[in-house]
Amino acid sequence: MKQGVAALVFAWALLSSSLASAHKPSDSYLMLQRSARGAHGRWDIALRDLEAAVGLDRDHDGAVNWGELRARLPVVTAYAAGRLSARTSAGRCVLSLSPQGVVAHSDGKYVAMGLELSCPGDASAILVRYDLLFDIDAQHRGVLRYSDGDNMQPLVFSKARRELALSHVAPRFFAIVRLGIEHILSGYDHLLFLTALLLPSVLRRRDGKWIPAADFRSVLMDVLRTVTAFTLAHSLTLALSAAHWVVLPSRFVESAIAVSIILAALNNLFPVLDADRSLAFGLGLLHGFGFAAVLSDVGLSGQSFVRTLFGFNLGVEIGQLAVVASMLPVLHLLRRSRFYPTWGMPTASIAVMLVACIWFVERAFNMKIIS
Repeated sequence: MKQGVAALVFAWALLSSSLASAHKPSDSYLMLQRSARGAHGRWDIALRDLEAAVGLDRDHDGAVNWGELRARLPVVTAYAAGRLSARTSAGRCVLSLSPQGVVAHSDGKYVAMGLELSCPGDASAILVRYDLLFDIDAQHRGVLRYSDGDNMQPLVFSKARRELALSHVAPRFFAIVRLGIEHILSGYDHLLFLTALLLPSVLRRRDGKWIPAADFRSVLMDVLRTVTAFTLAHSLTLALSAAHWVVLPSRFVESAIAVSIILAALNNLFPVLDADRSLAFGLGLLHGFGFAAVLSDVGLSGQSFVRTLFGFNLGVEIGQLAVVASMLPVLHLLRRSRFYPTWGMPTASIAVMLVACIWFVERAFNMKIIS
């Protein structure tokens, strides 16, 4: 009885932590260039997010046309202006926003607004506070691309990190590595896929049953080979997509990633592929297209294409290894308990599959099951 309860608690913890982000997290994009008095640039906010925040679809037909958006532009501008602020050591900066039209990103239409920051005192060190949409979507991110001339730095606002300093721009390579780390640690679908692969990693299949693996070293080496296969696969499709040689629709990619998680969890319950590496490589090809959307939307392709891809992949690999380092010792300790092979791993895999099924329905059919 205690073992069954422990398994259910384990699965519920996994499920509840993921259901909070069962839909695809929303993003907005800030592109800022340092100026003598502060900074200037553009801010892109998704129409679907503005519809949820201030209401744009007056005829409730499920689509926002230009007339509906134009009628609400004053409200949109005021809403955005109230959720972005900046200051220097000398005082508060003056923020000016001016709607410029509608632009397309990989996941839909965005309203583009010209942005001007006029700051007192030393404008080379600006602290920006970002509060957009966190009250509606806790997983929302503000992706900032800041440049001070020849150097560019990507930064990410989140609910936990609402203030960022715009000062010295770090070397681009290290900024790209950091972006890769942040993306994998905040990418719940990629983390859930990795979790599905890790759950049976401390077990071995024998005579139709799961039994504990003999030692930690063999488990670790198998996991590292699996993660490497996943990395090689997503690196391939990331390069193809970032180079615009193969471009797939965002809704298809996000839905397919949800399906990949379902398949990985199903393979834990009904093993078809004995080698997790084959599964990781095959399904990792899909995840590369998901990673490519970040580079495309932030605008990090271009002259240093190879360095950008390498830095981002390195960051993703570091993030993945951090997840492995945090999960694998715990799973290894659990493997010899009687409940883990029979209850814990299967129940957790069912929880993973349930979350992925919710994601698939939301993404494929544009429905919101979990708010």
